[in-house]
Amino acid sequence: MIAAVLITFFTVLLVLYLERLKHPLIIKLFSWLPSILLAYLIPAICSYVMNQNFSEVSIHQWSKNFFIPLAIVAVMSSLSFSQLKQVGWKPIAVFLSGSIWIAIFPVVFMLLFQRTDFVSDALVSQESWKGIPPVVGSWIGGSTSQLVLKELASCPEALFLTILVLDNILVNLWTIGMFQSIKRSNTLNKLMGIAAFEPPSEFSALKTKSHNPLLSLFILLVTVVLAQLILTAFVVKVVILSVLGLGFGFFIKSWNFNFALKLGGVLILIVMAVLGLKLRFELIQFDLAFVGFLIIWLGSHLVIMLVAAKLLNVHAAWVPIASMANVGGIATAPAVTAAYEKKWMPHAIILAVLSMATGTFWGMVTITLLQFFVL
Repeated sequence: MIAAVLITFFTVLLVLYLERLKHPLIIKLFSWLPSILLAYLIPAICSYVMNQNFSEVSIHQWSKNFFIPLAIVAVMSSLSFSQLKQVGWKPIAVFLSGSIWIAIFPVVFMLLFQRTDFVSDALVSQESWKGIPPVVGSWIGGSTSQLVLKELASCPEALFLTILVLDNILVNLWTIGMFQSIKRSNTLNKLMGIAAFEPPSEFSALKTKSHNPLLSLFILLVTVVLAQLILTAFVVKVVILSVLGLGFGFFIKSWNFNFALKLGGVLILIVMAVLGLKLRFELIQFDLAFVGFLIIWLGSHLVIMLVAAKLLNVHAAWVPIASMANVGGIATAPAVTAAYEKKWMPHAIILAVLSMATGTFWGMVTITLLQFFVL
């Protein structure tokens, strides 16, 4: 138990330290090996080198009962209603069309091809479908949603690592594609007959004064402790804490949004490091059919948003922005946006935060639809 805690502590500190470095090699490393994946792999490597099995130590129960719930309520509280209003409803609608398609595509695909070996054997009989909800969580909500949905779907560790690696590769390639796409959005506007739509040119400051981070931390800790004492079912905790987190961000005028977001990021690293203690490298397998399934899924997500942009007459640049807010998250969405129009960067950040706040919900929709229509 002590060794597991020390490995987790060492991993989180190391990743946080590396994130602060501005060395070109470190920056290049994180462009292909994000901190969340590094935090997952380091404990696994330590376990392998030490020839120890930490999969049954009590730290895993701590993570499920405390760290994951705290990460949920922290991330959800980082979004405010005032921020959403400044973005405008049309870009949000394009963004949501991409989110909805990510959530329902697996159900549509499995219904259409339910008689194929890939669906009937690999996804259903071998239960590889359990890797789908974490993908939904990653592509909409990011790391927090991915971890929660892993637990809700009971995704095995080997399958989860496979998903993490494939997700990392695809998202990096997708980011490169979106950088190229947004640079050509004016041409795409002409081809699709879209009149340019722009959001407000200025993004006003929403919060001029935030209360002490310690007060925010105290509120979040009390909320999680009460939820742990009162609620028993994990899924119920997820829903209640998500709603409470949104309530903090929406209704507490002096809520410290920056602290909540930073706290959520650190907690995600802790949870990933704890999960890495369970990983066994010899169990990892790659299925080319599953890779193809992910590529079709991601590509069709872009097509759906292009259709939504055409119907709503929204500037085509919002398609890669919305896609990166979904798939890439709070780091890559503003970076891609800056390649076209820097004044839209705050709007991209808000869409990314909205993605973080809704990912778990969409993943739960996917699980429910799969269980009702397919499994």
